Amino acid sequence: MRRQLLTINLNHYIFIILIVICQILTSEVPRPRGVSLSRASLYNPEKDFMCFDGSLTIPFSQINDDYCDCLDGSDEPGTSACPNGIFYCTNAGHTPLNLDSSRVNDGVCDCCDGSDEYLNMHLKCTNNCFELGQTAREERQRQAELLKIGSQIRLEFSQKGIQLKQEKKEKLNDLQKQQTEAEYLLNEKEGFKKEAEELEGKFLEHYKKIEEEERKKKEEEELERSRPEMIETFNKYDSNQDGFVDISELQSRATFDRDRNGEVSEDEAKFFLNEETSVDLETFIKSCWVRIKPFLMIEAGTFKPPAGDNGEADQEQTADATEPEHEEVEDLNEKEHPDIDGEDEEEEEEEEPQEEVKPVSANSSPKYDEETQKVVDAANDARKEYYSAKDTVNNIKSEIKDIERYLEIDFGSDDEYAILEGSSFEYTDHEYIYKLYPFNKIIQQPKSSSLETHLGTWSDWIGTQDKYSIMHYTNGHSCWNGPQRSTKVYVTCGSENKVTSVSEPSKCEYQFDFTTPAACKEQTNDSENDVHDEL
Repeated sequence: MRRQLLTINLNHYIFIILIVICQILTSEVPRPRGVSLSRASLYNPEKDFMCFDGSLTIPFSQINDDYCDCLDGSDEPGTSACPNGIFYCTNAGHTPLNLDSSRVNDGVCDCCDGSDEYLNMHLKCTNNCFELGQTAREERQRQAELLKIGSQIRLEFSQKGIQLKQEKKEKLNDLQKQQTEAEYLLNEKEGFKKEAEELEGKFLEHYKKIEEEERKKKEEEELERSRPEMIETFNKYDSNQDGFVDISELQSRATFDRDRNGEVSEDEAKFFLNEETSVDLETFIKSCWVRIKPFLMIEAGTFKPPAGDNGEADQEQTADATEPEHEEVEDLNEKEHPDIDGEDEEEEEEEEPQEEVKPVSANSSPKYDEETQKVVDAANDARKEYYSAKDTVNNIKSEIKDIERYLEIDFGSDDEYAILEGSSFEYTDHEYIYKLYPFNKIIQQPKSSSLETHLGTWSDWIGTQDKYSIMHYTNGHSCWNGPQRSTKVYVTCGSENKVTSVSEPSKCEYQFDFTTPAACKEQTNDSENDVHDEL
């Protein structure tokens, strides 16, 4: 404690000494009012004065005579005579200041030492340069300490970032080797699958023929049972009893008004006649009945067709009902496994969900003999192994893509910002919760709901003097009747990673203020050590 008091007193004495020196210097170097010490040599009372722009030379007595002689205003540094003149505030103990000459003797104390209001006898400007300077020095000291601590943390961030990037590179090399091996295994499994399915197809060919024969037999039996009804219907429609049913005879019956517009068109009638103009009895039975029957059932109220074209739907239903189940084996899992070189994940998500195809087992119908079942089981196993290998290749490719995307990101000159990737930081105001995901995206969420608005996705760094001072996020959700949202994240040195404020300076353009030790980079120049010319 005693040491701290001694340090404070010593600093106080040093500052007093500096002020005394300043006063000595200003008194020893003659110069007109409003002229800085660095320019004092340009105002020599022993010589005539030349305007800084070289346009005119005047007697020194005309300096600060409240009349503007020089076009550049250099002859009136201490008055407001020249509209483009500059008045210099010494502000001993604080920071010097250059003022526009229009602010000299305007009734407002602009210089902390009050030197700009020297003619206003009724205006008492308090000289508070020492207090302001002390506050400024304390703030600079605080910033210096923060920078010192932050730069040490930044170094740790940088070392961690370099390590993370190296680990990613090593992981990428390992995955690329795994990809080569996995693709070789996939090709091998694909060959086994192809051989197994070819053998399976040969064994199932026998069962396909049997089922086809059974299907035809059922159709013939059904045809035979329905034949009396078909003949009766044919005779009913053959109104002129010439042995043919033609377009005009169907157009007279409202049953065949497919579009329900009040009349049966020629095209509608031809549809029921299998695109013919007239048909005899056998053609009617073989080709036309399958189209006419559903409409008769609809008319009788005994059948409700599926969505889509009524006649075609009936044909599809008939075909589906007689489709042999074992044909599904050939396409096992094809629908649930995309191609290796297929579209990106986003495009795959847009595809229509498809029904899973299950393998044929011993309990499935039809039942096979023991040898055939073994072949079917072997084909099922080959398909499972193939798609398992395919999934492995796709997963490896996805990992490689993620790492390559990561390695393309600019994490700073020393990878000091890499540690922020994958993190999230929130800021809450009276209405919204804002979420910053560095190098990814920015979200705005109302407190009253879970609806999220994207304020932009990571684009690049756009700082001017310091490239890494501003993060840019673009292509957010579009504003109503406006552009796509975007966000600039202003990054400054701080002891912790934190969003300190959020604003919307202009429509759909947001600004985040973000502090982080990663931005605490000590300056290499000597600008901070420059001493004011008055001291």
